[in-house]
This record gives sequence, C-alpha cells and structure tokens, in this order.
Amino acid sequence: MTALDDAPATTATATDPDTERVRGALDDFLAAHDPTSMDDIAFRGARYDAGLAWVHFAEGDGGLGVRPELNKLVERRLREAGAQPTDPRTFFMALAGPTIATHGSDEVKERFLRPMFTGEERWCQLFSEPGAGSDFAGLGTRAVRDGEEWIVNGQKVWNTLAHLADFGMLVTRTDPDAPKHKGMTYFALDMAADGVEVRPLRQITGEAEFNEVYMTDVRVPDAHRIGDVGEGWRASLTTLMNERSAIGGGGGSTPPRGGAANDAVDVWRSLDEARRHPADKDRLMRWWVRAEVGRLTNMRAAQNAKAGNPGPEMSTAKLAYSELNKGLYSFCVDLLGPDALIDYDYTFRRPEDLDTSGSTRGLRYAFLRVRANSIEGGTSEIMRNILGEQILGLPGEPRVDKSVPWNEVPRN
Repeated sequence: MTALDDAPATTATATDPDTERVRGALDDFLAAHDPTSMDDIAFRGARYDAGLAWVHFAEGDGGLGVRPELNKLVERRLREAGAQPTDPRTFFMALAGPTIATHGSDEVKERFLRPMFTGEERWCQLFSEPGAGSDFAGLGTRAVRDGEEWIVNGQKVWNTLAHLADFGMLVTRTDPDAPKHKGMTYFALDMAADGVEVRPLRQITGEAEFNEVYMTDVRVPDAHRIGDVGEGWRASLTTLMNERSAIGGGGGSTPPRGGAANDAVDVWRSLDEARRHPADKDRLMRWWVRAEVGRLTNMRAAQNAKAGNPGPEMSTAKLAYSELNKGLYSFCVDLLGPDALIDYDYTFRRPEDLDTSGSTRGLRYAFLRVRANSIEGGTSEIMRNILGEQILGLPGEPRVDKSVPWNEVPRN
C-alpha cells in the first residue's frame, strides 16, 4: 500500500532515465487531471491508465516498468497536488496486486488489477485454516475441477476485513496425492458467491476485524485462477512476502522520525513532573532509538529494492516491527499507570477500516491490537526461521513430511 513519504523519493540523479520518465508522466497526467475536482475512483482509474498506479508493473498493467522505489515520487507529487490518501480498506491490494501481476494471466490482470487499484473492488486474504496456520502448506480446503469451474469446500480463519471484501485471495488443495507444497492452487474468490459464509471473530479489542470464512460447494471459474494448477505455493509466497513488507514498513509510508515511539513521547509529556522517573526517561529514549533504527533500516531496504517482490529481509523487518510494537505499547501503558485501565469501550463492533498498529485509535486500543502483529503475516517464530535459514544460512529445521503426499501426512 503506497502513501506519502517524508523521505527522498529516490537516490537517482536528475539524468536517470527512469526518474525522468516518471516525472514526465506525472507532468502530463496532472496537466490533464485535477485530483481536487475529480471523483477519487475516476482519478485513480485515470492514474492506472497512465501507468502511475504501480510504476514497477509492466505497461498496460498500471505501470511503466521502472524501479519500484519511484512509487514514492508518484505518491508525493499526487498528494502535493491534492490527491486523497490511499483508502486503508484497500490494504490488501498491496498483496493481491503484486501476486496477480507476477503470476496471473493477461486476462486475469485485465480483469482484476484496475478495479482493485481504484478501490471499486476490495480484497481480503483467505490463507490460514484451523489446522494450517504456521504450517500454511498443510491446508486442506479442497478444490475439485468440474469442467471450466472448480468446486470448493473448506474453512478459512483469521481473515481480516473479509466482511467488507468483494474478492478473496484463496489458496486450495487441488492434488491431495502430491506433497503438501506441490498440490496447491491459487484463486480469486468472489465473496458474494453462493456457498460463501463470513462469520465474525471477536477480538480482545472488542472488534471483529477478523473473520472465519466457510465455503460449501462454491463454484469458482477457472478464469479466476491465479497461476498454474499446482503452483499455488509459489504464488502464495509472493503474497506473503509483500504482506510482511507492508506490515514491516517497507510497503507503506515512512513514518516521521521516531515512528510509533512518538506515542510514548506524547504520554511522557502529558505526565506531571512528579511522575517522570529518570529510569522511565531512559527506557523512553531506548524505545525511541530502536524505533528510529527500524524506520531508517526500512527506508534503506525500500530504496535498495531491485524488483517488485521483496526478499527475506522484509521478514526480518516484520519480526522487528512486531516485537517493537508489543514492547513499546506495553511501556506506554506502564507510563499511564492506573489511568490505562479506564476509558476504553469493549463494545462489540465491526470495523470499516484497517489499522495494524492501532495507534490512531488511542494507546489502550493499540496495546491490545498489536498483540496480533506477532501472528498476522506469519508468526514471529516463522520469521525467526526465515532469518536463520535464508539470511544467516543456518541449517533448517527437520521437515520429515516435506516429500510425503499430503493425504498421507498424520493429522490431529
């Protein structure tokens, strides 16, 4: 999900051809389209047609085929011209868009990318299952081919904003005789199709931002398949890496100096002098430095990106972000003392937008919401495995079922 950035858009020089191409496209686009006088959907559609949606995508797919970091230049210029910020309810286009652009057929790209970018069609993610969370490749939702359609039966869980989505990124088991990483296929699921049921999952915040989704004899057109049959694992990795990038900070806006630690600074400044203990001030500065190091590291990783699909580095960023948020907002609650226990409404509600940090809804909400950061997008334990194996080169954990047919793997 792209947004206005406070950092330099690119380190390229003025003579860099990619930069000049984007600047020229922006000049021409803004000369013909005034964001302050256009409907936002119409403006974003024209932006897509001009190749200024995801500039690193291919021409005709909402892009110009240039470096991904130039998206920040686009966002800055358009926001300065008065364009509205990206709707947080379209968060999942940061996941589905790159997956479709990388693995989808030309017909699939043409069908889904533009309405996804304009916000006319919102998406959710249908990956985890009650028996296949961290072991995502162990999923059991079945898709059986019936001519030009697939019949899907199964259950998904922890599906963020599925109650608002028009389409879901659905991964299914299409070949139970193949090893678990081989027999998976990826689809775009129409959330309004017959047989799709969305049920709320109430969280400790009082919200039901998460859902469980049941599919009973749901018919999915083969034209909505994303990638080849049996190649769902590869397509899923693209989604997951972009999700970790978005949650970890590489796929969104660069926050101001200090990032989320500024919330703790605000609490500190609100305290009476008698409650400002020197030891807490030292802890505050440590959290601020840690948050700033993470912010600058994410900026560097984003500027050094060479392709649209992130590498394992962003899994490390996602791990750091999760642990930072949990510790930071626990510290904020400690600073508030007994005041942290009051003035919070636990009434059941269905949210209309997404805030993964929770900071825009107050510290008490954030303290509760960030517990999910170490689970969503891959648990912190999985992130540590990726860090150890793919970045540090450590031996992998034993995986005795990797080559065993899925239907022969023992299950609880």
